[in-house]
Amino acid sequence: MAYTVVSVFPVTVDTEEIKKDLREKGFDEANIIVSKSKVESGLSGDFHEDEQTKGFFDYVFAHDAEMLDAYRKHSIGRSNVIVYTDDLEQAQRAKTVLNDNGALEVYRRPSETRDTIPEGMTEHEYNGIIAKARHNIYFLGSERVYHSNEIKGMDDDMDSLGSKD
Repeated sequence: MAYTVVSVFPVTVDTEEIKKDLREKGFDEANIIVSKSKVESGLSGDFHEDEQTKGFFDYVFAHDAEMLDAYRKHSIGRSNVIVYTDDLEQAQRAKTVLNDNGALEVYRRPSETRDTIPEGMTEHEYNGIIAKARHNIYFLGSERVYHSNEIKGMDDDMDSLGSKD
């Protein structure tokens, strides 16, 4: 089964060094994606992401709303490194390399049921490893853009007298 390993890094981390480390550990460069976040200036806590970013996170975390929300929030203003692997062993190796390079931990609340976690792994070890193959439509670009939801003026283009905002 194919896996996607999602990680979040502070913008100060040298992602080229992380890619180099992953390549040295046997990962193909075509399976390593680095995506940096671009946030509009003056952005408050209210934002929306570009369609490509939204599609990627919705696809990868389709059945886990808690982790979808957590990764979306933690990725704003930071870098993501995504590694696609062919099996769980490679996914665990990739996660170890990413963690050793300073990946930020994104946690979920401990669950009551452990039916989605492979036997022999803890939730902490499995966080960030998703049992999904690479998808050619849903992927992160090299730069993600977050736009402000702050509305200037009225919600409608025209007021009741037909005047533009």
